[in-house]
Amino acid sequence: MTEICTAQNAPILVAIDIAKARHEVLIATPGMKRCRRLTVVNQLNVFNRLIASLASFGHPVRVAFEATGNYHRAIAYHLASAGFEMKLVSSVSLARTREALHNSWGKNDPKGAQVILHMMEIGNTQFYHAH
Repeated sequence: MTEICTAQNAPILVAIDIAKARHEVLIATPGMKRCRRLTVVNQLNVFNRLIASLASFGHPVRVAFEATGNYHRAIAYHLASAGFEMKLVSSVSLARTREALHNSWGKNDPKGAQVILHMMEIGNTQFYHAH
């Protein structure tokens, strides 16, 4: 069944391209045409600022990322602990979608977050359970 969201309960979509030292984040707010892009370094105080910023919107928050070794674990743990809905994007699906959207096999962080956001919008994500 298709999920119907009204403006009041439409989620903030947060796409994160995970890397070792820093993560590229793309935030799509309901009713806004432009996305907010930021870089989040792999530090607790920065995670806490991101969490506070996302919570301040007053909407549910849905976060998606590609699991990459262990690099995703810290940020995913803190976002899940904050009560945000967490989703995984398949590496294979991400690569195929990136190729289709950008006619490129190349991977760079801003494009990665953009492709993850697109996959969230079309519902191509999986449930994530933080350990």
